Amino acid sequence: MSSTSSAAHEASVLSYVSPSPTSPWGTYLSQVDRVVPYLGALGRWAETLKRPKRALIVDVPIEMDDGSVRHYEGFRVQHNLSRGPGKGGVRYHPDVTLEEVMALSAWMTVKCAAVNLPYGGAKGGIRVDPKQLSLKELEKLTRRYTSEIGIIIGPQRDIPAPDVNTNGQIMAWMMDTYSMNTGATATGVVTGKPIHLGGSLGRVKATGRGVFVTGREAARRIGLKLDQARVAVQGLGNVGGSAAELFGQAGSKIVAAQDHTGTIVNMNGLDLAELMPWVRERGGVGGFKGAETIEPETFWDIDCDILIPAALEGQISATRAKRVKAKLVLEGANGPTVPEADDILAERGVLVVPDVICNAGGVTVSYFEWVQDFSSFFWSEDEINLRLDKIMVDALKKIWDTADRHRISLRTATFAVACERILIAREERGLYP
Repeated sequence: MSSTSSAAHEASVLSYVSPSPTSPWGTYLSQVDRVVPYLGALGRWAETLKRPKRALIVDVPIEMDDGSVRHYEGFRVQHNLSRGPGKGGVRYHPDVTLEEVMALSAWMTVKCAAVNLPYGGAKGGIRVDPKQLSLKELEKLTRRYTSEIGIIIGPQRDIPAPDVNTNGQIMAWMMDTYSMNTGATATGVVTGKPIHLGGSLGRVKATGRGVFVTGREAARRIGLKLDQARVAVQGLGNVGGSAAELFGQAGSKIVAAQDHTGTIVNMNGLDLAELMPWVRERGGVGGFKGAETIEPETFWDIDCDILIPAALEGQISATRAKRVKAKLVLEGANGPTVPEADDILAERGVLVVPDVICNAGGVTVSYFEWVQDFSSFFWSEDEINLRLDKIMVDALKKIWDTADRHRISLRTATFAVACERILIAREERGLYP
């Protein structure tokens, strides 16, 4: 490597992360590399996409119920704010790292641009297992974290939302803490709030609804009838559970479900009317009586038409991609398919609807909530669902047209559409100073 190319290589690598090909940030970088040939003259700005604008690491100390003091690592990353304020969830998970939060914030940038929302991408997280905390400790953790990141969030700056292991109650605490610190009630600082605090109807099920809407359109494109289609779902939380219920209502059979508590299968179809209350009460599918329990790895061999990975990133590895029986993969989670697996699924003729469009229903209804908070005028749930469906269907149509025109995958096409919008905004704004 010449000294010039060596210097260029060093300049393109961030010193504070060490991405591997299958790490979330490594996966994201490879997705950007694949889209550069389709950006034309905007390609000169592509490096913008590989660097987060701002990354904040905070210490979150709290006094525990037993009087001891514990410290937790907290993060908030704003990847790109060219198109508007930052938007992205906050996750509480023991495996949260800066690199993971960076990747999730970058995917949010792409996702918001893909559905043409006036947002940039952001993400936050705390490295903690919330199940080990009491409700009081959880509240203290949330309030301290909000105070620490309060210097970069705000209704016009960066708007957090729920993600893995966070919910409406945590958003209520965040909103209250920010409001107390600024001296005025600021309902628009977070989305995914309880309805009584400026939350939006339809928000809780919005991400799962988006998965269903994009899945319905994709199934129509490949001639797959939803009636009696066999569906396997990984992760039966907010996203996977809502999507499963909507597919069930469309006549599909949910034949398998997997989460951290177990893996269950019933080829005649799981009874969702019994399963969903079980999951809510027990915290997972483990031990459900109306199905056979199988080994976790066997989940990837299930005979199904539609596979919905709606848990964590990096689930479909190259090895698992060779075993997937589904004709259609709907990415309910962020980054569930590693790049090598993407190629294998494409070679095998499996259609993947990528996360950056498939699960964009949540941020779309978050946008509706934010708009409603500013105007203090709220819409009906029917109105919200109609607007959501139209935005998702129109966005997917543009992406599909791009994919057909360039003969590229839906993922690369989504990145092409989104990155063009992001980089046009970057170019038109110019560099300051």
